[in-house]
Amino acid sequence: MSTSAPASGRPAGGFAAILRALRYLRRYRLESLGALLSLLLVSAANLGAPQMIRIAIDQGLARGERRPVWLAVGGLVAIALGRGLFNFLQGYLAERASQGVAFDLRDALFARIQRLSFSYYDQAQTGQLLTRLTSDVEAVRTFVGSGVVQFAASAAMLVGCAGLLLYLDPVLALAALGSVAPILFVLRSFVTRMRPLFGQLQALLGTLNTTLQEDLRGLRVVRAFSAEAREMARYGETNAKLQAQNLKLVDALANNFPFVTFFSNLGTLMVVGVGGWRIFHQRLTLGELVAFNSYLAFLLMPLMTLGFLASSLSRASASALRVFELLDTAVEVTDRPGAVPLPPLQGRIELRDVRFRYAGSEREILRGLSVTLEPGQFVAVLGTTGSGKSTLINLLPRFYDVTGGAVLLDGHDVRDVTLASLRSQIGVVLQDALLFSGTVRDNIAYGHPDATQAQVEAAAEAAQAAEFIRALPQGYDTVVG
Repeated sequence: MSTSAPASGRPAGGFAAILRALRYLRRYRLESLGALLSLLLVSAANLGAPQMIRIAIDQGLARGERRPVWLAVGGLVAIALGRGLFNFLQGYLAERASQGVAFDLRDALFARIQRLSFSYYDQAQTGQLLTRLTSDVEAVRTFVGSGVVQFAASAAMLVGCAGLLLYLDPVLALAALGSVAPILFVLRSFVTRMRPLFGQLQALLGTLNTTLQEDLRGLRVVRAFSAEAREMARYGETNAKLQAQNLKLVDALANNFPFVTFFSNLGTLMVVGVGGWRIFHQRLTLGELVAFNSYLAFLLMPLMTLGFLASSLSRASASALRVFELLDTAVEVTDRPGAVPLPPLQGRIELRDVRFRYAGSEREILRGLSVTLEPGQFVAVLGTTGSGKSTLINLLPRFYDVTGGAVLLDGHDVRDVTLASLRSQIGVVLQDALLFSGTVRDNIAYGHPDATQAQVEAAAEAAQAAEFIRALPQGYDTVVG
């Protein structure tokens, strides 16, 4: 399975992935509904402010009366206080919901990574996996949390403002709304172009992380062969591609948003021109024109917000596709239906006409291998590099499943027993030594966490490591990794 992001963007697939991500909000429905309600109340407060200004001008200033002015000022103060409170609630509740979604996605991704078969990791890049758990999850979190709420609020503001514009003056409203259609067309074109760009950007970011991870792991090899310049060039090449991709995104923003601003200003020009003419003909009051212009600004504001949300949606849909591609990856090696626990082993191993090939390869590493090993035997497996020595060992704990034949332990086919009972009775000393973050004792007891101190020390003695462990500053409690 390839770990690269889809280059095509696949709008339908991206939209379906976003809808799937939104379902994670069900666990946080109270926070989500609270954030949405708060933002709707902010929108209602915004829509009420121009009416206060209209009252102050038409019923107060135009008639020389102070009371309407003070009432309007009091209304504006109350609106400001309410807007501040509900803005705070919206931001706080939306952030709680989005962080919950990110937590659930990271947990689900990590659980899937723990269960995926070794054949997946033979083809996957570590950097791509890290990018999916970090950058891609963050892009989805940002949109699912605040983006969806802002989208709903912007839609409510659009409908509310359009209705109030038509109520105040239908002729003037139609003139102003004429500038909205081109803005919607520009935004639609913008979204269509941005989605594949974000998919390619995330894939390049994963490649860059892979290059960095490989270099850090192989730092001694790089230094030993004086390959620093070559590695810098390799990293620099990928970094340059990432920079170029980011600049493409900047170009897309720079080429589209000036048109949005132009048509927005054109709408304001239409309102001022047509509204001024109607004031001179006593068909519109000055207060109504000021309120009308304010509503037009409120109408254009959510359109601009939708433009930025379109960018966020494009990025989130590309990232959601990558996240769910990993979550949907099939686990090839699993417990069969009806698998039973493996009884305590005596140690008889039988390979019966075993055949094996790696995923994506046509060459068989093992071809018709048959051998029987009795308990207590010491066996050395010799062969050239790539002849299948490690592969043979990996078949015993079912890191891979045979493509033909069978592997039997004490007469039990390893595919007919549970993985947990099988692997708990097999000890494997891997070629690469790895220390996890924690104490020396934690690392020795990794496969048996509830081992006693005596058992841990006995294992260290058997591995001839006890002497140097005792010489460490805190002995078995020394932190390593």
